[in-house]
Amino acid sequence: MINLSDGGAYLLHGTEIIEDNADVQAILASKLGSVPSKEEAAKGTMAYSILEKHNTSGNMEQLQIKFDKLTSHDITFVGIIQTARASGLEKFPIPYVLTNCHNSLCAVGGTINEDDHMFGLTCAKKYGGVYVPPHQAVIHQFAREMLAGGGKMILGSDSHTRYGALGTMAMGEGGPELVKQLLNKTYDIKMPGVVAIYLTGEPMKGVGPQDVALAIIGKVFGNGYVKNKVMEFVGPGVSNLSADFRIGVDVMTTETTCLSSIWRTDDRIKEFYDIHGRSADFAELNPADVAYYDGVVYVNLSEIKPMIAMPFHPSNTYTIEELNANLMDILDDVEKRAKVSLDGQVDFTLKNKVIDGKLYVDQGIIAGCAGGGFENICAAADILRGKSIGDDEFTLSVYPASTPIYMEIARNGALADLMQTGAIVKTAFCGPCFGAGDTPANNAFSIRHSTRNFPNREGSKLQNGQIASVALMDARSIAATAANKGFLTAATDMDVEYKNPKYFFDKTIYENRVFDSHGVADPSVEIKFGPNIKDWPAMEPLPENLLLKVVSEIHDPVTTTDELIPSGETSSFRSNPIGLAEFTLSRKDPAYVGRAKEVKKAEEARVAGNCPAEAFPELKPVMDKIKESYKISRDTIAIGSTIFAVKPGDGSAREQAASCQKVLGGWANIANEYATKRYRSNLINWGMLPFIIKDGELPFANGDYIFVPGIVDAIRNKDDVIKAYVVGDSLKEFELTVGDLTDDERQIILDGCLINFYRNN
Repeated sequence: MINLSDGGAYLLHGTEIIEDNADVQAILASKLGSVPSKEEAAKGTMAYSILEKHNTSGNMEQLQIKFDKLTSHDITFVGIIQTARASGLEKFPIPYVLTNCHNSLCAVGGTINEDDHMFGLTCAKKYGGVYVPPHQAVIHQFAREMLAGGGKMILGSDSHTRYGALGTMAMGEGGPELVKQLLNKTYDIKMPGVVAIYLTGEPMKGVGPQDVALAIIGKVFGNGYVKNKVMEFVGPGVSNLSADFRIGVDVMTTETTCLSSIWRTDDRIKEFYDIHGRSADFAELNPADVAYYDGVVYVNLSEIKPMIAMPFHPSNTYTIEELNANLMDILDDVEKRAKVSLDGQVDFTLKNKVIDGKLYVDQGIIAGCAGGGFENICAAADILRGKSIGDDEFTLSVYPASTPIYMEIARNGALADLMQTGAIVKTAFCGPCFGAGDTPANNAFSIRHSTRNFPNREGSKLQNGQIASVALMDARSIAATAANKGFLTAATDMDVEYKNPKYFFDKTIYENRVFDSHGVADPSVEIKFGPNIKDWPAMEPLPENLLLKVVSEIHDPVTTTDELIPSGETSSFRSNPIGLAEFTLSRKDPAYVGRAKEVKKAEEARVAGNCPAEAFPELKPVMDKIKESYKISRDTIAIGSTIFAVKPGDGSAREQAASCQKVLGGWANIANEYATKRYRSNLINWGMLPFIIKDGELPFANGDYIFVPGIVDAIRNKDDVIKAYVVGDSLKEFELTVGDLTDDERQIILDGCLINFYRNN
């Protein structure tokens, strides 16, 4: 079904893989008459050509990328624009689209969600952007319909910014990276590796894009096979997939922790652009006749079966057939995972969902950028036509990804077919994907064609004794389960006639409702600020020395951004940095905020010129011990907090996972590794040190103090190893590193944050 190469490989003429082994030169010589070097052949990838076109550094090893377009939604655009305004923003220099698909319900906090929307609209007018009102489209569907273009690059402040199937290399990053683009700066990275996703065969009837995506994620997430690399989809199997199918696979590449994705394009993608009235934006993309890849993921589409990702990660995958055949054993494994993921805070089991040997689920959701596509919804309607979802606990909700899709399923009858079954069809909204809509009942089990199933991602609250859980599935198998009134069923087990109706795109609703400045700014417009919208608090530059108190210690194999700053209704407070910070780690370590605030009192006293130990008395013996070996004054030592996590940052691009820690006085994270580039970048952009400590070496514990002398010199001098000390009865030395940093990243850390960096430059 899915296999991985042991090393790199050459792709010849887009069809033949030659793995890099002892015989490779002889094979290449016989087929090509010459042997191209790996370095030269690597330039034959589609990724290389697109990156080269957008690179401004003149050095393809150290890229400085300028993107063609930017996208944000209403959880992220307020903070981004506020940061850019504080850094000198005068006009959006490239098209910037502000969608409103996350805080759409306006159900929490009074006026604050709609206040953010009005902020976005007035900023689009003032700075020359595009504003998409609530319920019109989820961010990624609007980008597919209206923004993507062959050979282009888009940067979005949402982790699922993926339009590779349409020939657009797109990346999801934290807000500060968009700020850089708004200020005509660049996105600076080393040339990423490129991995071929080599598709053969054709999906069997009833298998959908989520099935293919989950099969890939299950194979590559745990071993980091594509981490921070570009996934390049090639091979003859690509031509056997519709545009919608490719899009459904592509959006889920985020869950592999890859950097981006790109697909070869053909007549089916040309048809997509034609349908959307943008034929000129199509470009045929193919790798060169000889291309070298850093690895190959072999995907035989014909062998993919309906899949399910069990709680609590998209990589916890099984075929539905395998789950049903080994039900109790797999549910036992899920319980063991729950003890780790939930820290034993609540009792969790799915075994009580087994009725007469079958797994019963309480809720089905088909939604968002992954599930809400036209073909997914029409296939679900075909499966459910003439049936009933029943009148018991099981419910089914469907969220078309855009109003044009909604209009088309109304016109072709799929909407009526779904509603007649008892399903509820709602407007375009990302809420079910991050816990702000359709939160299940306590102890309920939901199956969703959405992007993530992290702990509490569906909206339950451990701190209130609540637990629900989500499994990821394709829309087709969700519909099959609904047709069986909640008993888990693979779509391949049903005999269905799929109508496969043609899609007709009507952009009239966008022309009537979307504000498009066409790039013309109007400086006379006054920005509307609701009372919840606050400026970023002042942040200090990094002093010569650093004293850190460890205020949280997390030993889970992976820590998600949802655990660092919870999603769900808390997202409504993301325009208020101080207000939102109150929720930091609230579902993982509820005591974190209080501990961090206590340490922050000392730093606030120091900055004000007062004695830190008077503000926080437990510091006195710590400072006394340090002064036995180091001559320091309060002006030369910053006092802050840090957390340790094994592998933090999987999941969302939201910058608040880092900025909330900084607002509470955080100066660093310490980790064995960082799950994603984007989370590490968020730390850096908020002036936090991305410390790394070797796996198995942990000389400190929660509550300990760590002294890092000469940190400014270490960062400025690009020291490979940074000496630190655990402060106790003595100073116990250990070593930290920060990994590769660009010169600008070093200066951002020294200045204290990206805002300070731009103010100083």
